[in-house]
Amino acid sequence: MARSGLFAIRDVGSLIHETTEQGTELKKAVGVTQLTAMGVGAIIGTGIFVVIGKGSGIAGPAVILSFVLAAVACAFSALSYAELASSIPVSGSAYTYTYATLGEIVAWIIGWDLILEYGVSVAGIAIGWGGNLNAFLDAAFGYSLPDAIAKSPEDGGIFNLPAVFVVLAITFLLVRGVTESARVNLVMVVIKLVVLVFFIVVAFANFGTGNFHPFAPAGVDGITAAAAIIFFAYIGFDAVSTGSEEARNPSRDLPWAILGSLAICTVFYVLTTVGALGIASPDQMKDSDAPLAAALDQGAGMSWAAGILALGAVIAITSVVIVIFYGQTRIFFAMCRDGLLPRKMATVHPRYGTPARLTFLLGVLIAILAALVPLGKIVELVNIGTLFAFVLVNIGVIILRRTRPEMPRPYRVPWSPVLPLIGVAFAVYLMSDLPLDTWIRFVVWLAAGLIIYALYGYRHSRLRQEAES
Repeated sequence: MARSGLFAIRDVGSLIHETTEQGTELKKAVGVTQLTAMGVGAIIGTGIFVVIGKGSGIAGPAVILSFVLAAVACAFSALSYAELASSIPVSGSAYTYTYATLGEIVAWIIGWDLILEYGVSVAGIAIGWGGNLNAFLDAAFGYSLPDAIAKSPEDGGIFNLPAVFVVLAITFLLVRGVTESARVNLVMVVIKLVVLVFFIVVAFANFGTGNFHPFAPAGVDGITAAAAIIFFAYIGFDAVSTGSEEARNPSRDLPWAILGSLAICTVFYVLTTVGALGIASPDQMKDSDAPLAAALDQGAGMSWAAGILALGAVIAITSVVIVIFYGQTRIFFAMCRDGLLPRKMATVHPRYGTPARLTFLLGVLIAILAALVPLGKIVELVNIGTLFAFVLVNIGVIILRRTRPEMPRPYRVPWSPVLPLIGVAFAVYLMSDLPLDTWIRFVVWLAAGLIIYALYGYRHSRLRQEAES
């Protein structure tokens, strides 16, 4: 142990050895295809179905460049995630990497942050799933669920039944096993990519260039402002790293999956954006909650296609819930196994090979949150948590290169520390644009976490108990 006290560091070797202990050993069951599908499943959600309209309203046709710029911004952090995931194939993602580089207190902070980020994401996405389910039912069958069982009390309902249903259904799927979850996600990813291909083919069959002039009405400022919004349509690739411990060949498969999923989504995002602008103007899409459906309706005269896109959105969101919820359970699992949270929760089910007890607990809590809290109140904390994790992962690569230069690294970030520092700069820049209210809520959440750490985590830390024994 290189440090003691609050900044005690976990040795990478002990972290990896911990994954083979009886009772807390996860099943190695996923390969590069399933891991890549996890990344695509987490990234392509409501973002591509909604954010095109908002982005084009800001940047005009130059929103195409905004999508590329946002992808580049994510790529720097993705490179760092790829190096650490292949070098430290342990559940926990940024939490584990921070524990091995910056120390226990910083690891606790990022772990506590990720619990919030992923949990709020799942609840928020589940609420969005309910809204898109209603849109599909209305477009396909002319029927919508009554507000009483489709909205939170603050929005005029009693509770959000569709959100509860999707969270509990995915809870049972995740308990059953990572193999089953990965297979279901793979099928959904294929379906939503087929829906996007359908849109791209129809759009290019009716393509015109009239909507591309003027190309950048708001100039460079418009492109960067739109990129700041679009950036969050790419978030999700980091969830792949939470599957490190269950990958059959993590040193090879994880870098491919992290970088590959980001590349695949970038191609689809750019083609979809070009196609949308080829059949509809930014003004036609900017105020629509379903800009792709609006583009097909007004640009190609295919109002019937709205039902197909609504179905694609429902499936897209379902796969996002699967991957993000899976990621949260594995981060929570890693923190429990390290003793910072109750170690009994890290028990793996002997038949399913998953942390079943922990998954059920989180599923119930998230279902309650999704049922009763309106979407606008819970999504604001997601962005800052993700960016904070990006900052620490990039810093972690730099520190581990200096403190453990001899450590095997199946994948290495090129031109380190330059590229990781650029990743930090992008994340800090985007964090600086977040509203003050988001920062206040974030600080309050971290303060509550530090109290829990002081009262429980510090005394029960496995690292500290082993050092004292």
